[in-house]
Amino acid sequence: MANKITKQPEIRFKGFNNDWEQRKLSEVLKVSKEKNKDNGFDKNDVLSVSREYGTVNQIEYQGRSFAGADVSNYKVVKENDLIYTKSPLKGAPYGIFQNATINGIISPLYAVYHSTEIAYAPYVSIYLKNDNIATHYLSPLVSKGAKNTINVTDEGALEGKIFFPNVLEQRKISGFFKSLDDTIALQNCKLEEMQLYKKAMLQKMFPKNGEKVPEIRFDGFTDDWEQRKLGAISERVTRKNKDLESTLPLTISAQYGLVDQITYFNKQIASKDVSNYYLLEKGEFAYNKSYSKDYPWGAVKRLDNYDKGVLSTLYIVFKPTDVDSNFLVSYYDTDNWHREVSMRAAEGARNHGLLNITANDFFDTDLTIPTNNNEQQKIGAFFKSLDDAIALQNNKLNKLKEMKKALLQKMFV
Repeated sequence: MANKITKQPEIRFKGFNNDWEQRKLSEVLKVSKEKNKDNGFDKNDVLSVSREYGTVNQIEYQGRSFAGADVSNYKVVKENDLIYTKSPLKGAPYGIFQNATINGIISPLYAVYHSTEIAYAPYVSIYLKNDNIATHYLSPLVSKGAKNTINVTDEGALEGKIFFPNVLEQRKISGFFKSLDDTIALQNCKLEEMQLYKKAMLQKMFPKNGEKVPEIRFDGFTDDWEQRKLGAISERVTRKNKDLESTLPLTISAQYGLVDQITYFNKQIASKDVSNYYLLEKGEFAYNKSYSKDYPWGAVKRLDNYDKGVLSTLYIVFKPTDVDSNFLVSYYDTDNWHREVSMRAAEGARNHGLLNITANDFFDTDLTIPTNNNEQQKIGAFFKSLDDAIALQNNKLNKLKEMKKALLQKMFV
C-alpha cells in the first residue's frame, strides 16, 4: 500500500483526524445475490428508486405496481443496502446510487450491495449523491447500448475508487446527512401543505363557474358577485422601452411569476436590442400566451420583484383601474378564467406553443368579482399574506438545500 492516496476534508467532526484513504468499492462492499425465491415479499412490497425521495414503496409513490404476478426473481433489499439503478436520468446519464431506507424487493435489473465492517453503504450513497461525482465515477466503468441502455455488471459497477474515512466517521457523516434530509423533508412537507391549503381556499373563496357567490366569505358580505369585462376594470399597457429605461428582460414563470430572464434561464433569450419591447412597471400585469401541460391556457402574473423590466410584445400587458390589484393576482391563480379564454382562442390554433388569442379578445373576457371593494381588498390581502408565507417557507427550504449542497462539497474529498 506504499502508493495509496490519502486526503482530508475541509470540515470534520471533532475527534477525527486520520487521513481518508482511496479504495475500490469492490474491496469494501459486497454484491447481494439474494432473490425473493420464497416469496416472502409480494407485489405490495416492490420498491421504486427516486433521486429526490430515495427508496419508496412503488404503489405509494407511483399509484400502482408495475411488477408482474411473479416477483420471485426480484432482488431482496434490506435497510441500509446500497442500490444502483443502471437507468439513465436527466443529469445522471449512468444512473444513480441510493441508500435503502426500508425493506422490500426491487427489479432484478438493479444492483444491490451490502455494507461490510470497513464500509457503510449509506456513506457511499451520500458520497455519490452529487451527479457530477457519480458521472465521473461511473463513466469509465459503463458502456451505453442501444436505446441508451446501460451495460455494466453488478460487480463491474464497484471497480471505481472513492475516499473513505474509518467506519465510525462514515456512520457519523451518514447520520448527520440523514438528520439534515429529515429536516428538509419536514420543511418540504410544510410547504406542500401550505400550497394545498391555498389551492383549496382558491376553490372555495371564488364562485364556481355559473355561480354568483363563493362557498366561503368574510363576515359582513352577502351581495352577489357581478360579471365585468377585463377591459372595463383594467387598461392595456403598450408602453415601449424606447429610451432604454430598463435592460432587464423578464419572463413569466407560472410558479414564480415575472422573473429575471437571465436568472431563470441562466442566459438571455431576449434580443440584445430591447428598445422595441414593452416596458413594464411594478404592479402591472402580463399575460403569457404560452401553454403547457400544467398551464393549458397560459399564465397571468403581476410584476412584484422589480421596479421595471421589459417583455416581448408577444405578451399582453395591462394594469388594474377599477379592481383591487391583489384580488386580481388571486383571481388569476384560479382556473375560473380558463373557460373565458378557451371560448375566445381560435379553434385548434396553437402555433409554436402559443395560444392564438388577440388582445381585444383577451380584454373581452368576463370576470366574476365582488361588487364591494372592501370584499375585494380582504380577499386580496388574505391571499397576499398566504403567498408571503409560502414564499418564506420556500426560501427556508432552499436555504437548507443550499446548505446541504455546500456541506457535501466540504465534508467529502
